[in-house]
Amino acid sequence: MNRQDKAQIIEQLHEKASRASIAVVTDFKGMTVEEMTQLRAKCFEIGVDYQVVKNTLARLALNDTDHGVLSEHLKENCAIALGYDDPVALAKALADFAKTNKKFAMRYGTLEGQFLDSDAVKELSKMPSKPELLSSLLGTMQAVPRNFVCLFANIERKFLYALTAIKEQKEAA
Repeated sequence: MNRQDKAQIIEQLHEKASRASIAVVTDFKGMTVEEMTQLRAKCFEIGVDYQVVKNTLARLALNDTDHGVLSEHLKENCAIALGYDDPVALAKALADFAKTNKKFAMRYGTLEGQFLDSDAVKELSKMPSKPELLSSLLGTMQAVPRNFVCLFANIERKFLYALTAIKEQKEAA
């Protein structure tokens, strides 16, 4: 690989890392090409970039980004997964793949500049995703006006029951 190719890889990875909210470094030692292709396809579906890159190039690319703390931890063969919108989706996808493939492991990561060890990334994968959180928030926001309406509807209903009972009592007398 010549200098120009290396510079291009560094530039592309730096641009991606600058936009990413989460970066996870994974170990893929012993995986087949077919398994790596499955992982890349799964990552592509959720809008994640998964790239195998040399450690020296990754160190240079991650400098001056939120994920610069990863530079000192890059050792042996590794790949970097970069997520942009939903950090939980990336963590869930990698954790699910790790369950089915014993050769794959999540080493560590960063979330908006904060270092995460492998246990923290696994805990992040157990959290509800962004759409799930938004739907529960919407449900909570709708519950207040719905309960308010039901409360007043019950008051009117009880008032009508009382009037009906008084009417029936007067008709019977």
